[in-house]
Amino acid sequence: MIKIWGRVNSVNVQKVLWCCDELGLPYERIDAGLQFGRNNEPGYLAMNPNGRVPTLEDGDFSLWESNSILRYLVMQYGGAGHPGSGRPAAGHDLYPAEPRLRASIDRWLDWTLSTLQPAERSVFWGMVRTPAAERDMPAIQKAADACGKLWQMLDAHLEGREFAEGKAFSIADIVLGAYCRRYLGLDGIERPALPRVQKWYEGLQRRPAFQRHVAPALT
Repeated sequence: MIKIWGRVNSVNVQKVLWCCDELGLPYERIDAGLQFGRNNEPGYLAMNPNGRVPTLEDGDFSLWESNSILRYLVMQYGGAGHPGSGRPAAGHDLYPAEPRLRASIDRWLDWTLSTLQPAERSVFWGMVRTPAAERDMPAIQKAADACGKLWQMLDAHLEGREFAEGKAFSIADIVLGAYCRRYLGLDGIERPALPRVQKWYEGLQRRPAFQRHVAPALT
């Protein structure tokens, strides 16, 4: 059984847990990070010198960076055509092999790390992990406005689409959906109209794995 090190309220851990559930993949999760510590201990740093979560252990193989973990899980365990899967193809392929489609999925995974997460971070920390009396609401709203412009990019992209890329649910939807929860799920900020994002997100909310790992209250 694989091990996933990380706390359940980390968006990057949530992505990995969501993916595991979509694959029907058993795992053991071990609390690490923030109040749980462990991520700065020598044993953890030997697996992940960044000292962040999540970290994946699969036998003698360890891997860090959440989006890389998603790719690995699907390639290793995601169905027929993937080495080591030992199972028939599932109803959909979370990470299709066709080069243009895979590159399009990778684009969104890279975009969340390079562009969306840095913009989102101050909004989330300001509204969820800062006491209400200490919040700098003008600064938070300014950051939320910047996030809104990024989500408008996805809203335009979703014209005529049910999923982020291709005709099926993929790890692009997992990654974008986890961050969307942190944006649409916040009270107290103003957001632009995002009708296509809202419809897409409502579809994600119906997935059992989303309900288990991403829907719980933000903390």
